[in-house]
Amino acid sequence: MDAIGKGGAAAQDQRDWRIRLRDWAEDVELVPDLGQRVGSFTWFRGLATCFGLCASALYLSPGFHALPGEPQPLLAQSQFDEVRSQMITPLALGADSGRRMGPTDAVQPLRNTPERPQIELRAQIGGSDSLGRALARAGVSGSDAAAVMSLVGGDIAAGIKPGTPLDIILGRRATRNMPRPLDHLAFRARLDLALEVNRAGDVLQVKRTPIHVDRTPLRIQGVIGDSIYQSARAAGAPPKAIQSFLRVIAQQVDLGSVHAGDRYDIITEYNRAETGEAEVGDLLFAGLSRSSGRGINMLNWTSEGRSQWFEASGVGERRGVLSAPVSGRMSSGYGMRRHPILGYTRMHAGIDFAARYGSPIYAATDGVVSYSGRHGGHGNYVRLDHGNGLSTGYAHMSRIAARSGQRVRQGQVIGYVGSSGLSTGPHLHYELYRNGRTVNPLSVKFTTTSQLAGRELAAFRGRLAQLKSLRVGLPTQLAQNNRPVSGPVARAN
Repeated sequence: MDAIGKGGAAAQDQRDWRIRLRDWAEDVELVPDLGQRVGSFTWFRGLATCFGLCASALYLSPGFHALPGEPQPLLAQSQFDEVRSQMITPLALGADSGRRMGPTDAVQPLRNTPERPQIELRAQIGGSDSLGRALARAGVSGSDAAAVMSLVGGDIAAGIKPGTPLDIILGRRATRNMPRPLDHLAFRARLDLALEVNRAGDVLQVKRTPIHVDRTPLRIQGVIGDSIYQSARAAGAPPKAIQSFLRVIAQQVDLGSVHAGDRYDIITEYNRAETGEAEVGDLLFAGLSRSSGRGINMLNWTSEGRSQWFEASGVGERRGVLSAPVSGRMSSGYGMRRHPILGYTRMHAGIDFAARYGSPIYAATDGVVSYSGRHGGHGNYVRLDHGNGLSTGYAHMSRIAARSGQRVRQGQVIGYVGSSGLSTGPHLHYELYRNGRTVNPLSVKFTTTSQLAGRELAAFRGRLAQLKSLRVGLPTQLAQNNRPVSGPVARAN
């Protein structure tokens, strides 16, 4: 009984120890949140526990010592090069592995690296560029570039189209201190001319190859769908021609009044070379057949040195006066006012525009310069006669850009703002005369309309009939010569 009693007591003590440990663990927070109750006894105890665990982890870590192994001998440079092509070289060392095999006994070092016998390259003419600058950028010597310009200067007097490619071959040079000579140059000077420059001995020679070009205008017709632009593009009309067409039509009718089902007629310059290249030129004819409202037939015609659009009847486009003959605000109106210099009230026979010194002054409408020079209190002064008893005056200029007897167009620069004559500062004094007497410039709106007559009208109608007799679609002359013709579809229905 005593033995049994002692064994039962020991088991009871063991259970009591476990109970007490569990109760202690429940009462004591072993892993406190160090973000709460900062500075309390529990927080410091948790901090000590954290440091203890970290220290134990560092103390029990295995370390990072190198693993023992067999030492490898360093490779000689020749051995390194031998296995170089089979290595993966890091970027820090150039990453040039795999580009060459390691040398063998048959390889002998060269004192000088041999040059390529010739260099073939393609350059391009940039915007506002010249052939000479393009050749210089490509590495052509100054003497060869000058020789080329002397040979082909007459052929490219009108300039070379930006984007024209230049096929260039530079030959072998005698020494490294000399530029490579130009052996070959080929480019398209114009749509109808190809040029080729070759070296024969020490002399450059040019070969000109004419190219046949069909200059028959391109006529495109179609029915308007959702929009004129989309319908014309679907028919193959070039964007440049459509934009010009819309500008011309918009001067005659409101584009919003054009409905689906109306028909458009576009005739534009179209030059197509026998080699396949094509160039789209200016718009020649703009026609619009409407289901409601009058039709439009506009032809581009040059009259009196000005290219403008005329209706089929020979009536030209109407042009109004500029909003202001100079870029500036109106600082003084027409009528009686106190003169800022003379000090008494007198008639101000025009309107003043305050503008910066040197600003360009434009002609209000077409006219002939009847006076140009100093004119009393007006200072530097220009007067234009516009016909029908109307004329305009421009005073206080710093510099005159028109001479007496010169014919000027609307918007042409005739002088620059200044403060000459009786003036307190830079501005333009603008006057309008009717039958020699000044009137308020704001009371008159200039409109000019050209009317063809006589032989010019007959020539105009002949040209209009010629264009309207063109077949719809691409020119057929090249196709009749058994040359391939590819291009836009010219009709959309």
